[in-house]
Amino acid sequence: MKIAIIVSTFPPYLAGIGNVAYHQALNLSKLGYEVEVLTPNYKERKLQVEKMSGFTLKKIPPSYTFGNAAFVPSIKGQIKKNKYDIVHLHYPFFGGAEFVKVTKNQKLVLHYHMDTVGRGWKGLIFKLHRKIALPKIIKRAHKIIVTSNDYAKNSLLKDDLKNNPNKYVEIPNGVDIEKFSPAAKDTELMSQLEIDPFTRVILFVGGLDSAHYFKGIEYLIKAYKLIKNTEAGKQTKLIIVGEGDLRPDYEDLAHQLNLFDHIKFTGKVEEIDLPKYYNISDMVVLPSIDQSEAFGMALIEGMACGKAVIGSNLPGVRSVIDDKQNGLLVVPKNEKDLAQKLDQLIVNADMAMQQGKAGRQKVEDEYAWDKFIQNIDQLYKSL
Repeated sequence: MKIAIIVSTFPPYLAGIGNVAYHQALNLSKLGYEVEVLTPNYKERKLQVEKMSGFTLKKIPPSYTFGNAAFVPSIKGQIKKNKYDIVHLHYPFFGGAEFVKVTKNQKLVLHYHMDTVGRGWKGLIFKLHRKIALPKIIKRAHKIIVTSNDYAKNSLLKDDLKNNPNKYVEIPNGVDIEKFSPAAKDTELMSQLEIDPFTRVILFVGGLDSAHYFKGIEYLIKAYKLIKNTEAGKQTKLIIVGEGDLRPDYEDLAHQLNLFDHIKFTGKVEEIDLPKYYNISDMVVLPSIDQSEAFGMALIEGMACGKAVIGSNLPGVRSVIDDKQNGLLVVPKNEKDLAQKLDQLIVNADMAMQQGKAGRQKVEDEYAWDKFIQNIDQLYKSL
């Protein structure tokens, strides 16, 4: 069976959607599928074909790009010419999803990762897209994958879900449970980050660019200010892993709050090194602010490493975290509530450890890539 995976970003760019598409392509090829990934060529305006481990990566020349959006009308021709059996579209993909149309002999799977919210003028553009383009994309799909039913019921899909429930299938994202697993703290990394053995480490992992404005890092920094001067908070350090154009703003905020010496901005970290960062931490925080966050890959990566997690009480995110069992839920945009939950895990090391163990078990049961691929395989065969 020949599969086209269409996605707006792809590794080495670090983002959840591209990461999911990569592991999907890699593992489907191991099952014998002929897989081609179609993604924009953001660096050069030409078609670039690369042979990866088991699959083909086609970087399509866009007419123009803006951020993580690319106007790629030629995707339509690629789909028609290559005679794929199944076209798997990861959404959102502005400038690409609109041109994904299949022939009568092909099936379209829409992998709906999240609503598009945005701020300012971007929010207005997203609103127009939701009104004009999204209904057509949904209508074309033969099946729609959602990462959780909770998110789907509270998303822009909710009306179509009510009318066409059989069109929808819940398939949560996955994580490599061998690579992301509990391990001893890396003393060399701790030395680099100036962390001593008695310091409690709070970790954030995610994009710091405008496309990931919704991660809520400013609320994490403000919450950290509230606990830093407490008895429990004195011996703590906040590590922020990620890179992007908003990093200077977050660093300025840290300076304004006299926290810069207690916060380490690491910049980009290669995925192969991420487990080391999770394993030197005591807790992982994802303080997202709106429904642009639908799942939270950093949460399941942290849980896989046996760490307690804190996440915003948002649709989808709350399906990953079982409150007070494998982590804690917080009110979005509420630094006081976030500070209180941070304090709980700092003071109660045993509770944090137990939640971490429970999180690891949940990841093994529900979020291993093997399970993700089995569900995708079954869906393709049903089509």
